[in-house]
Amino acid sequence: MRRGSWSIVLGILVLLVALLAFAAWPGSSTFTVSPQTTYVTGPLDKDGYVDYVTALNERLGKGITPEKNANVLICQALGPHPEGSILPAEYFQWLGIDPPPEKGEYLVSWNSYLETHSKEGNDKKSNAKADLLSDAAGMLWTAKEEPALADWLQQMDKPLARVVAATRRPAYYNPVVPATTAGSTPGLIGALLPTVQGCRQLASALLCRAMLRTAQGKVDEAWQDLLACHRLGRLVSRGGTLIELLVGIAIEHVAHKADLVFLEHAKLTSKQVLACWADLEQLPPMATLAEKIDLSERFMLLDTMMITARQGLAVVEQASAGRPTPTGKDSFLSRAFTRSIQWDPALTAGNDWCDRMVACLRMTERDARAKESAAIDRDLRALKGGVVSFESAARFTAARGRGEIMGKILVGLMLPAFISVQSAADRCAQEQRNLHLAFALAAYQRDQGHYPAKLAELCPKYLKDMPGDLFSGKPLIYRLVYQGYLLYSVGVNGVDDGGRGNDDEPRGDDLSIRMPVPPPRSKTRPDG
Repeated sequence: MRRGSWSIVLGILVLLVALLAFAAWPGSSTFTVSPQTTYVTGPLDKDGYVDYVTALNERLGKGITPEKNANVLICQALGPHPEGSILPAEYFQWLGIDPPPEKGEYLVSWNSYLETHSKEGNDKKSNAKADLLSDAAGMLWTAKEEPALADWLQQMDKPLARVVAATRRPAYYNPVVPATTAGSTPGLIGALLPTVQGCRQLASALLCRAMLRTAQGKVDEAWQDLLACHRLGRLVSRGGTLIELLVGIAIEHVAHKADLVFLEHAKLTSKQVLACWADLEQLPPMATLAEKIDLSERFMLLDTMMITARQGLAVVEQASAGRPTPTGKDSFLSRAFTRSIQWDPALTAGNDWCDRMVACLRMTERDARAKESAAIDRDLRALKGGVVSFESAARFTAARGRGEIMGKILVGLMLPAFISVQSAADRCAQEQRNLHLAFALAAYQRDQGHYPAKLAELCPKYLKDMPGDLFSGKPLIYRLVYQGYLLYSVGVNGVDDGGRGNDDEPRGDDLSIRMPVPPPRSKTRPDG
């Protein structure tokens, strides 16, 4: 064998010995605990890794006692197994409460109710459809028309009472706790959030009951259900994760639709309309995307880097393939590789990207924010395109070079598609503007007997300032139609689609209010 060949073999042997040493030593991964790298400097586990689960929950739950926490009552409404899950004991420890008892009056989902009554052959009740819940949350209905739905709501009276009480609490803390196994954890990326999806079902039930009460003439009770739904959405949005923000936005969206039905059919006086409007203006604000990226998304990214360093590549490989994160340890060679990496460049890059996103999202001028968002998106795409696979990292013999490559891979995989999420948040903000205008228009109509020819007629008696279109920077488009009006924003795409939105055919991107309110497209009532 030639001398050069022996040199190559010797180099490989030396590298293998080094990898074996890294794999054998528990705390052998190379990284620095500092604000620039790990962002937080503690708490640390026995091997010197940052415990991001504890660090995040300490920040999310700071100063929130069980008596202040809306999520405690939400858990008591959903029961010990929301969505059929088994929550870890640590979840309730973080909440500071005992788990709800196995038996109790908890939320039974609409689908579960239908399944039970179908098996019982309960005539009309068994004929109700699964999608009735979403329809009935945005249209008037009666118990005679939908006996199954009325019966379900009656059975859910106690869980809903707990939720209404929960929404009157000032804080919301939902612990972010992953499912762990002995000696291994998927980390924050594997956190369970079943109560969050349960909140969507609770919101739908509140809205259905509000529509039933409106039809019954129980105006005050209906409005309290609508307000509770708004408060629920805004509380959930203040949870630690991006998912909670999106669920909060979704709850607020369906509540807006129900508000309009209430406004059309509740037979309110001008004074009552203005009182309801005042209630809406006193609601707490929605959480922001910047808050999520600055804390939970940052911690999730850094935590995944630490777990990859410790457990191997399977965590990232399965996440990139859209499969559940593994709870078992990775192979020996994989752990040997990831523990040979100098992780400081990856950690620093992760923080730099989060800082850049947060700074962009906190820009108050929307055009400037959109321009910077597009630049970040282009740079992220370029970063992802520059890294083909994990194998490319192995080509770098220097530990720091491998860290730079792994940083690019993990940043590309983990950071959210923030432009689409921010667009959803902007749509929600514009829908709130439109809704407030709808209440002002209703007050005017109650006083004058007709809607104004122009929005300017609402000032100054009903409006101090005229809200504009967040997306165009121009006035909202408004025109009278037969017995009512059409009011709309051009939406995210900035194109005037004539008031057509996602529910119209052909579809558009406008955010519109039509009065009278059209029925749901997928209406399932017998006379629909």
